[in-house]
Amino acid sequence: MTYADAAPPAYLVRPDGLGLAYRHDEGEGPTIVFLPGYMSDMEGGKAVALSGWARAQGRAMLRLDYAGNGASEGRFADGTLASWCDDVLLLIDRLIKGSVVLVGSSMGGWLALLVAQARPERVAGIVGIAAAPDFTQWGFTDADKALLHTEGPIEEPTPYGDQPYVTTLAFWQSGQALLLLKDVIAIDCPVRLLQGQCDPVVPWDIAVRTAERLRSSDVQTLLIKDGDHRLSRDSDIALLIRTVASLLDKS
Repeated sequence: MTYADAAPPAYLVRPDGLGLAYRHDEGEGPTIVFLPGYMSDMEGGKAVALSGWARAQGRAMLRLDYAGNGASEGRFADGTLASWCDDVLLLIDRLIKGSVVLVGSSMGGWLALLVAQARPERVAGIVGIAAAPDFTQWGFTDADKALLHTEGPIEEPTPYGDQPYVTTLAFWQSGQALLLLKDVIAIDCPVRLLQGQCDPVVPWDIAVRTAERLRSSDVQTLLIKDGDHRLSRDSDIALLIRTVASLLDKS
């Protein structure tokens, strides 16, 4: 861990008073913006590895925690897909001049697509890592949906952390209001989708469906036959870095 990573994060205060934690390195070219997955944060292995590469290359990068996640203030249960999208937009608008390349992991991939639609003039490219657009639609059974409406938040064990996944009705409803795969996704920038075919969370056909729906003509789907959901092995991270570097070179 470098000294910069050991230092406490900076904070940007939302209009409602909650502080959003972030780490922003100045540098060349479009700013890489890493968007973590559900119940994840900016200190995850892929985010830290990409940050180390960007720093070594003199590239600008922003890592961040949505409200209620990681080092940011607020309660996780109060967050929704829409509110976390607003967090990302606020940080980009306040901290970054010029264009960005969005790198979104799992739910962060869904957010990357939403952010690109909201700020088309700012987004120079997108990299999705097991991107999970519309997972409130395909990731929940009818029984799950009934439980959310009748008994409140759903808690599920997860192999990706110590705490169970918690899904609230408000989050699910927010996701349903922001579905993308039912229509053309109005994004025209280059998009790269990295997807493991042994992913137990996001079926690999979601990447194919996403590519099909994107309006952009510059879309590539990279299927990793033995890849899992995290895609955090050394070889996976090397692929991620090569993919991000290629988009930065195109900008």
